[in-house]
Amino acid sequence: MIKINEIYKSIQGESSKAGLPCTFIRLTYCNLRCSYCDSEYSFYDGTEMEIEEILSEIKMLECNLVEVTGGEPLFQKECLDLLKRLCDEGYEVMLETGGSLPIENVDKRVMIILDLKCPSSGMMKKNLYENAYHLKQIDEIKFVIGTKEDYQWAKEKMEEFNLYQKCSILFSTVFGELSPQTLIEWILEDNLHVRFQLQLHKYIWDPKTKGV
Repeated sequence: MIKINEIYKSIQGESSKAGLPCTFIRLTYCNLRCSYCDSEYSFYDGTEMEIEEILSEIKMLECNLVEVTGGEPLFQKECLDLLKRLCDEGYEVMLETGGSLPIENVDKRVMIILDLKCPSSGMMKKNLYENAYHLKQIDEIKFVIGTKEDYQWAKEKMEEFNLYQKCSILFSTVFGELSPQTLIEWILEDNLHVRFQLQLHKYIWDPKTKGV
């Protein structure tokens, strides 16, 4: 059984898949408490579901791109089984994880979005840096940046773990804390080869809206 907070279809708001229709499977629970968290409602609320029930529900949504997210989806060990089944069923599968739990046993067909926590998150000490050695070319690392300190820290980690050579790198701002224009100016000034991204869903719908 897996505790599911919500299942819904929307557009993908982030990553290189931004703008594409996507089914989201949001798992309950999280072991982190980031200062800017926008999904606190997923910490506790949810319904216990069998994997077959989950597959049946997402089949009705008729969308081949599926993201498993949270909370922290890897907090539930059954998540690994769910990811494998989704791949076996022919879905294009993404996993968004906070980077504090190991990714080495995630099915290699899954595109992992690894959210490495910057200093202003308050959760930097929870980062499991060993994960950098298990990244694949199809994976992406996300840095959510709220301050210049975060930006400098992200640059240092990119160099320390040679992330340029491992996978794509995403830079986004803490919504409402740092202006997108400022971050873009820093990126251009330093000639960083990263993908700037906005959380599209927060500009299309009210930022506090669930299930979009």
